[in-house]
Formats: sequence, C-alpha cells, structure tokens
Amino acid sequence: MSQWLHMTQLIPHLSDETISSLYPPAAFPIEVRHFLSDWIENQTWDDFVLENVEQEDRALNLLNQTISMLQTTAQQNGNVVDRMKLMQISRNMNLFQQQPLQFGVMVKDILRQERVVLSAHTPIPNYQVYPSEKPPIMQDVDHLVLKVLEVHDLRQKIHQLQEELNWERQNFEGMQGPMQQNGLDPAKSEIQKLQNHIQTLEYNMKAMATTRFQLLKDCVDYLDQCQSRLMSKLKSWRWEQHKATIGHPFDDNLTHLQTWCEQLLGVNGKLRQELMIIGEPMPELQERLGKLLQSLIQSSLVVDKQPPQVIKTQSKFSTTVRYLLGEKLAPGKPVVLKAQIINEIQARSLGSVPGDNVGELINNTAILEHNTVSKSTCATFRNMSIKKIKRADRKGSESVTEEKFAILFSTEISITGCESPYGIQMISLPVVVIVHGSQDNNALATIIWDCAFSEPDRVPFVVPERVPWRLMYNTLNSKFTSEVQTQHNLDTYNQHFLAQKIFDKSDFADDLSNMMVSWAQFNKEVLPGRPFTFWQWFEGVMELTKKHLKTYWSEGLIFGFIGKQHLHLILKDRPNGTFLLRFSDSEIGGITIAYVSATENGGQKIQNIQPFTKRDLEIRSLGDRIRDISHITYLYPDFPKHEVFKKFYSAEPQPSPVGGYIPVSLQTRVGTDTGSATPPTVMTTIPVHQLQSFSQQESISQDIMDTGSPSEVPDFNPNPTVVFPEEIPEDIDFDSILQTLNT
Repeated sequence: MSQWLHMTQLIPHLSDETISSLYPPAAFPIEVRHFLSDWIENQTWDDFVLENVEQEDRALNLLNQTISMLQTTAQQNGNVVDRMKLMQISRNMNLFQQQPLQFGVMVKDILRQERVVLSAHTPIPNYQVYPSEKPPIMQDVDHLVLKVLEVHDLRQKIHQLQEELNWERQNFEGMQGPMQQNGLDPAKSEIQKLQNHIQTLEYNMKAMATTRFQLLKDCVDYLDQCQSRLMSKLKSWRWEQHKATIGHPFDDNLTHLQTWCEQLLGVNGKLRQELMIIGEPMPELQERLGKLLQSLIQSSLVVDKQPPQVIKTQSKFSTTVRYLLGEKLAPGKPVVLKAQIINEIQARSLGSVPGDNVGELINNTAILEHNTVSKSTCATFRNMSIKKIKRADRKGSESVTEEKFAILFSTEISITGCESPYGIQMISLPVVVIVHGSQDNNALATIIWDCAFSEPDRVPFVVPERVPWRLMYNTLNSKFTSEVQTQHNLDTYNQHFLAQKIFDKSDFADDLSNMMVSWAQFNKEVLPGRPFTFWQWFEGVMELTKKHLKTYWSEGLIFGFIGKQHLHLILKDRPNGTFLLRFSDSEIGGITIAYVSATENGGQKIQNIQPFTKRDLEIRSLGDRIRDISHITYLYPDFPKHEVFKKFYSAEPQPSPVGGYIPVSLQTRVGTDTGSATPPTVMTTIPVHQLQSFSQQESISQDIMDTGSPSEVPDFNPNPTVVFPEEIPEDIDFDSILQTLNT
C-alpha cells in the first residue's frame, strides 16, 4: 500500500493545523500530493541537502517535471474548479525556479513528516497480522519476537529430548544386566535397537544445542540492530524537538517510541532468561545483553517538555521529564529526579558527576509518577527557579547573553527483573540565564543561532561562527511564520531586502545565497546608522506582526520587507493614492505606509508616513488608521482600500450619550510638509466638541498618549512615577549589583 494511500485514510482524523503544516498552501498544497502521489513516491528525494549545490540540476529537473505534470493533469481534469486550481498551483511553483534545491528539500521533508505522522498514529497490532503493512521498525521488532519464540520452542524440544534420553538410558541399563546373566548376545537383541536410538537422541540434542546457540547469537545481533534503530529514532525525536524552536514541524508524540522501548526491554529479558535456563556459560552473549540493557534503560529518559531556553533568575519556570520504561519500574521506593544547572564544560563531560556547582536551583526535585490513562510516567518540576548563577570568565567582547547552560536531570532506578539499580541522566536543550528583561532579546538570538545551525552530534554547545545566507534566510522565514502562526511565507522581495540589510548593500543583483553571515552581523554589531542589531530589528517586526498584524500579513496585505529604492521602482508609475504597507527600516517594531502623492508642480513623489508601533496600534488599529487617511485610496497594485480593509474597520461610536457621557472617537490625521524631506507625521486626534466632557486630567493624559508631545501640555502631573530606561547596557554586571544590594 502506498504511503499516500495510508495518509488518505488518516487525514480525516488530523486537525486542520496539522494538514496545513504538512502541506503548506502557499508552497506545496495538498492537491499536488494527491494528483501526483505515485510519481512523487517513485522519485528520489531523501538525499537532497540545501548545502549541496551539485544537486541543483536534478532538483530543477524534478521541479520542471512537477510543473509539467500539474499542467497536464489540469488539462485532462473535467472539473473546472480543480483545473483552475492546478493551473494556479503550477504557476506559483515557478517561484522555486531560482531555488530548486529548496523545492527538493521541501518535498523530502513532507514525505518524512508523513512517515512520522503515520508512525505516531499507527496502532500496534498483534504480531501475526499483516506484518508487511507495519512501519519498518515494527516489522523488525516482530521479526525479533518471532526469533525469540523459536529459541523458546527449541529449548522446549531439547528439554523433551533430554527427558526421553534419560528414560531410554534408564531402560538400557535395566535391560543390559538380565541379558548378560541369561547369556544372550546383546548385538542380536532389542538392546541394540535401544542403543542406536540413544545415539540418535544424543546426536539430535547436540545438533539442536548448536542450532540454539546460533539462534541465540542471531537474536542478540538482531536485538542490537533494532535497538540501534530505536536509539536513532530517539535521537531524531530530540533533534526535531531542538529544531522546533525555530519553527520546524515537530510531532511530540512519544507513545510509539515508548512501546518500542518496552518491547525491546521484554525481548532482552527473555533472552537473558533463556541463557539462565540453559545453564551453560555464554559470557560473550551475556555481556552483550547486559550492555544493551544498560543502554536502553539509560536512554529512555526524555525531556518531554523543555524548560524555557531563556530563563530569568528569580523567576518560576516548569519542565517535564518522561521515563519511557516507567511501567517496568520495580515497585517500592518512589523514584526522585534531581535537577541541577551545568555549564558548557560540564555538559561536555556528561556521564561523570559535575564538579563545581555553577548555580543554585530552587524546587529542583520531583517524583516520577505514572498516569494510568496516558500510560506515561513523568516527573514535573512546576515551580523551579534559578536563585543565582556562577558565570565563566568572559573574553574580549563576549556577553553574558552568549553563555549557554543546561539543566541536568538525574536519578537512580530499579527495573523489574534486573538485579542492580541503574544511574540515569539527561540534559535539557541549551538555556541562557539572564537577570534582567532587557537581556531577553539578545539571549533569544543566542538560542536561535544555536537551534538553527548546530550539528546533531556536536560537542556541547559548539556552533559555527559563520553560516551561508540561504540557511540564515530559511531560519528567519521559518521562525517568522511559526511565531506569527501564518502560512504566508517571506517572498523573494523580502529575502532581497533582508540580504541588503544584513550585508549593508544598498543594491545588488548577484546571488548571495552562499555568502557567509557571521554571528556578529546577526546580533553583535549594530546596523550602519542604527542603534540596534539586525536580530533586534527583525525580532521587533516579528513581535509587532504577531500581536497586531497577523491577519493582514496572512492575507497578503502587507508587502513587508522592502527597501526604499525598490519601493520607488514599483510605485513610480502608479496613480496618486496608491499605497503599500512596509516594515519600518529605521526603528524597531514599526510599520509604515508608503504612498504616491502629487507635487506642487504636478509631478509625483513617494511619501512614507511616520511608522506605527505596537503602542500606536493598541490605541487604534491599522485598519482604522488606513480608513482615516484620505491621502491613500488603492492598495498596490490597484485594490480599492475600502474593499480590502473594510472588515478591519471598527464600528463608529453611537451618537447618543451612554451613561451620561458623550462618546469619544479617535481619528488618525496625516500632516505633510511639501517643502520638507521629513516623512509625513501622524497624530491621533479627538474631535474638539467631544473633549468638553473630559476632566482636565483625562484631556492631558489623552493628549500626551496620542500626540507624544508633552512639551505642548501644561505642567501638570497628578501621578508622578519613577521611569526606568527600557534598554540597559548589556555589559552591566547584574550579578555583582544584586549581590551588593543584598549585602
């Protein structure tokens, strides 16, 4: 049965979010997978890697075949709706012509994610039922279980032969005496037949014993192979959990992995039991089974719910650790897990007891508890907190927000059927410890870089200093879409502008995919002429979009990342009033409106309205601000703004007084100075006649909030407050300050 046929049976039971995640509507809609299912599964996608430029020709060939087959399928389809949809999809796929490898890797990931979903939702059937339709690892486990049953059956046959042999020997000894006394010739009597039968039994027993030894060895070999595959699956699960930080799809279901762990533990136990029953010393097999058992028991501890990867001292956080062999724990004393924080050097020597205590954790113990409903055994640390942290000596320009730690979980457990207890431990993903909220943004940059560019089997927590731009861009796109929770990806125009910004190139025509981006360019060096880094600026845009612009972005109403030179190029021939929405290039977390307006001499110019920030959009939504501004009429290229943004308009306040108060409405007004190069400024105003019912304090507060011009307000401060700076220099040693204050 094809993989797609399995998926069609499962898709009705999946959520819309899961389906959209599997088949991104903007890049690879589910229709492509459906209409080209057999052809797609017959091609080779698994070896595509973004870094391997030698694969571009093959990827381009597959892309062109996909587009051609979609067009052919569309022409042959009698359903008009399907035909139009497929033709539109084939046109959209031309966007991959410049990046065919991205297309190849995308299809590879889709097929891989399908297999993950199928594995997670495939029930574990009885061993003899349709083994060919099970996931590969389950077929392996089934085969292994059958092998163990063969060993068991063979042992029983040998036991029966031994009993028969013992009986015949007894008969032989009983017959031999009387025959000798009566002078009968043993060779011509029944005793010869009995003796031959005994010899045959002895020969068969030796042959079976040899077969049993070989079968046992085969079972241990096969168990080793199955367990290696399981360890690889567990490693892949942890790796995908790591990548989920930057928006990669991740199925966190551990049920199927737990089942495999339990089955392999059961097989190991049966094989050790067979060796004990045999009674013959087989040290090599016993040693191998012991090592496999220890590896399985120690590898079954998983950080199910990771702690936050940026942790502020004195703040509560939670994490959950799961033990996949929980149902096999020996009854009696409860298992207590201990958590402690370790630094990078200690993480590299995992397995040994950490030396110096680099941090103090509060509420750092939890008991493994079994849930009979979910059949999971977990320890949840609900109110853990880092009281203090000991940092390493920093060199040069290193910052505290670049230092990585981890949470180490450890305990000692006893498994039913095992004589000795086992010490087990597992570390969390890297975390950055901060002491002030102003460090959060830079700490997150460290985590993003680590999750995006680390290697699976790295030395903790080594990451490259430079990466190709294409990898950086893919990371930015993945993080942006996952954080905003949208299917609308960054397009080629956005990519072009982001490259301009991070490389400080005003304009370029070359392909920068392989140009190297350094950690310093990402979040250490400020952008030219700006007081912030690239990541600080990008993260500000992401936050603004997530909180205030998600629907606008998802529906393609925001052009987004675009430079002013490109902006003038696409707007120069448009009618007056044509506008588009772009993210501010000059400040963090701002969106501005660029529009075509008339000059005094009858010409045209491009105006950029003062950016709207999170604070502005909390006061009045973007849709209402667009409605307020009469200068703008058509969203680029030619969509009437009232048709496009109508659903975003708020209802106007009722004219009749409510509760004795006159209703108030806010309105956005653009002030332009045709003789100045300064961008048009924005002011949120309230009609004068409606201000009459306001108290003096309300008028002044509203005026300050809306205009941002406290200098124009009378000297009145009914509620004096202490104002702390929003940005605190990163090189301040907060640990020393806090220690001094405590003293």
